Amino acid sequence: MLYSSIKFRNLELPNRWVMSPMCMYSSENGLANDFHFVHYGSRAQGGTGLIMVEATAVTPEGRITPKCMGIWNDEQAAKLGEIVKFTKNNSESKIAIQLAHAGRKASTWENKQLTLENGGWETVSASDIPYEEAERKPHSLSKEEIKETVNLFKIAAQRAIDVGFDIIEIHAAHGYLVHQFLSPLSNTRTDEYGGSLENRSRILIEIVDAVNEVLDENHPLFVRISATEYAENGWDLEESVELSKILKERNVDLIDVSSGGNIHGAKIPVFPSYQVPMAEAVKKGAEIKTGAVGLITSAEQAEGILMQSKADLIFVAREILRNPYLAVESSFKAERDCFFPHQYLRAKP
Repeated sequence: MLYSSIKFRNLELPNRWVMSPMCMYSSENGLANDFHFVHYGSRAQGGTGLIMVEATAVTPEGRITPKCMGIWNDEQAAKLGEIVKFTKNNSESKIAIQLAHAGRKASTWENKQLTLENGGWETVSASDIPYEEAERKPHSLSKEEIKETVNLFKIAAQRAIDVGFDIIEIHAAHGYLVHQFLSPLSNTRTDEYGGSLENRSRILIEIVDAVNEVLDENHPLFVRISATEYAENGWDLEESVELSKILKERNVDLIDVSSGGNIHGAKIPVFPSYQVPMAEAVKKGAEIKTGAVGLITSAEQAEGILMQSKADLIFVAREILRNPYLAVESSFKAERDCFFPHQYLRAKP
């Protein structure tokens, strides 16, 4: 199954390997550069079915760090478009972008909040609760500001589609802005954006609906969630399944299932495939396609996940940093077909 194709809307991925979105902290003014060109291009040359570009901010204030990538202007989109063009002209890979807003976890460097005097900026969130107690309180978004934020995601999605991206993913995980709204521990609002699951998920549903307005049957929509935040009375797997049912009804094509990130100091048990059971629970509970991620390091491990119907795509992070040719090298061992650059055919076993 790992080397079988799969369709989302009218878009067909050549295999089930996905380069998971990973921040590179290497942009200036949100712009992609030569490093990103080589970084993403090499994974496409390595046979990866879907390349997912890192969390890309829809507004300057939505960056995790001053070095994070952005798509809040046309210049940034054009630079990303160069990567898209290379990928499409020189591989079989499809390419996606993860649209993001860091919320209260913005304005940091090396996991510490930057002061306003040292390049930092005021952050925003669902409520004025900081990620760490010693940090500045974030500004609680007004209803009008929420509407403006939703529109920023829509505008960013349109820019991404205009430069050729195949898939849009909305980042609703890891304690960033949308996750801050989802969690009852970071969202204590009393208006229509707080309280019940329906209200806490409202901003995400509005973003999904807005982004879908600029998509068509050739451009699928993914959403990354944290299935649990490992905290008592916090966001959990049961709510993740319920949310995923709603997202399926709103024309979301896949749930990219991760975990954690919203509660400082949460204890996360980490082991190979540790998040796969969550992907399986969402897949079966919501009857929606899912992506599995979390210390998946081999084709054998990935194949087992797919064969047991625990997920539909395999998102690989650290292992694909170590080995850009993971997909094609694994295909040699398994004697399966996978894209290999024609320039390198003399080296094919």
